[in-house]
Amino acid sequence: MRDHRAELRSLAFALLASLLLWNLPFGGVVLYPFKLLATWFHELSHGLMMLITGAGLDHVLIYRDTSGLSYAVWAIDSVGTAAIAAAGYMGTPLWGAALLVATPSARAARRVLLVVAALMVVSAILVVEPTPEGDHFGPWVVSAMAAAIAACAMFLPARWRVLGAHFVAAQLCINALLDIRVLFRPMQVVNGVVAGNSDASAMAKATFGVAAPWAVWTWAGVWLAWSLVVLFVALRFNGSRAWKSATQPAATTV
Repeated sequence: MRDHRAELRSLAFALLASLLLWNLPFGGVVLYPFKLLATWFHELSHGLMMLITGAGLDHVLIYRDTSGLSYAVWAIDSVGTAAIAAAGYMGTPLWGAALLVATPSARAARRVLLVVAALMVVSAILVVEPTPEGDHFGPWVVSAMAAAIAACAMFLPARWRVLGAHFVAAQLCINALLDIRVLFRPMQVVNGVVAGNSDASAMAKATFGVAAPWAVWTWAGVWLAWSLVVLFVALRFNGSRAWKSATQPAATTV
């Protein structure tokens, strides 16, 4: 019962702290590593869909301004292109929801955080590359975040470990919502410069055949609604599970 009440408290605190930090003057500095982590999950989602659709994943770039790009090996049909374009913004909140559901206890949080750290190390070695300008920020920061997550999994006290996992999960869900200003732009800005079509624009071209504002905004709206639904379902499931377990009378033996 104590563990489930702690889960409820950590979940509530993680969401409250996330929303508060996003609205404080210094909040962006505190949340910068978590924004980079959300970028990694975003690009991971693109990369996984590239592998699933047969386009292949060539490499990933992550920039200091928290933007990122994933490059496929081969061009594929419009259906696969649409799936790849949608994977980033639809996948990130799913990762956050999965983290929330999979970390109800300190033991589970340790396992999940170690798995995430291992995936980050593998990606830093195999697919995250320096930029064409020779900036090694991407591989370095992914490796550093992996080390930090592994250290939290191994050395944080149980209560703080669950809170940390929930805070990361909350950031992934909330970032997908806050990035709506990017979704509604027809072009994406990478490393401070315009770098081609946004995910919503690519999706519009692959499905509607045009990149008119109405087509871009349609998919941006769909992805925003998806993020809201995923966040709601994850919070409802976690909250109901923890509350039910916390309020159940302790079993007695005769």
